[in-house]
Amino acid sequence: MIPRTTTGWQQQLAEAYTSVEELFAYLEIPGALIPQAQRASRDFALRVPRNFASRMEKGNPEDPLLLQVLPRAEELLEHPGFIADPVGDRDRIEAPGVLQKYDGRILLIATGACGVHCRYCFRRHFPYGESNAGRDQWAESLDLLSRTPDIREVILSGGDPLTLSDARLAGLVEALNEIPHLKRLRIHSRLPVLVPERITGELVDWLTLGRLQPILVFHVNHPRELSESVTDALAPLQARGVTLLNQAVLLRGINDTPDILCDLSEALFSSGILPYYLHMLDPVRGSGHFDIPEAKAKHLLNMLRRRLPGYLVPRLVRETAGAASKSPLF
Repeated sequence: MIPRTTTGWQQQLAEAYTSVEELFAYLEIPGALIPQAQRASRDFALRVPRNFASRMEKGNPEDPLLLQVLPRAEELLEHPGFIADPVGDRDRIEAPGVLQKYDGRILLIATGACGVHCRYCFRRHFPYGESNAGRDQWAESLDLLSRTPDIREVILSGGDPLTLSDARLAGLVEALNEIPHLKRLRIHSRLPVLVPERITGELVDWLTLGRLQPILVFHVNHPRELSESVTDALAPLQARGVTLLNQAVLLRGINDTPDILCDLSEALFSSGILPYYLHMLDPVRGSGHFDIPEAKAKHLLNMLRRRLPGYLVPRLVRETAGAASKSPLF
């Protein structure tokens, strides 16, 4: 039997670093960098769980885990083509919190809350307040799903849906299980990597005891994100037959070398996660300093193909607003 846990993961989220000064003090980073970080965090606040921060190298302002979450002056620069809604989410809203971009699938924005604020987040400017399928609006979303028989898969996204309590998610998933034409439930979350304690016995039950085939998609960009505690936490999901996939984003200075990408694929597979997508950066305003030229991305994938078996090579893709699917690049 999977042991029941307390709400320790919620306490960890409540205690996340939200102060630049406090994070820098913990990581022993020079205070001279604080003013620019404060300026960059005014529109998109800092949020870093302490568990995740503990995997960062102290004294190193260029640590690849830190760079993913650290507000920097570069975010304030304008880059041509980098806009607030780079993948056209707002144009595909069918009901509060319901987006349909591709045939047969609907995405439900279950919450605007997130366990960490990644600086390259493509929804960092998304109007969650007016487009969130919160508690009072799930009925409308479920009604739309029940009236759309060609939908076979529901994707819970956000924000991060796993910031919601197990009780709320169990109620939502129970209702989804009652819609006969649905076949799969996919959840996109970074939280089990940030806070492994989020994989509770309750979560495993509501995800696996229903009729829908469960898929959990993580977002891991660097092999050092996968601690032993993360691997251990995922074991109950694997034992229950949950499909575990990863979608990484190719980021300058973080994972843009063959060695790091190879190590990432190996670490993912050792944790029971299959490398699925390697995304080109979505050109969201404030993230231009992370961008990688497409030619370099293709070269990196060619190197991965030489060094890894095919099942460990993710698909290099780009998402384009209005397209019928993600576009493979190589």
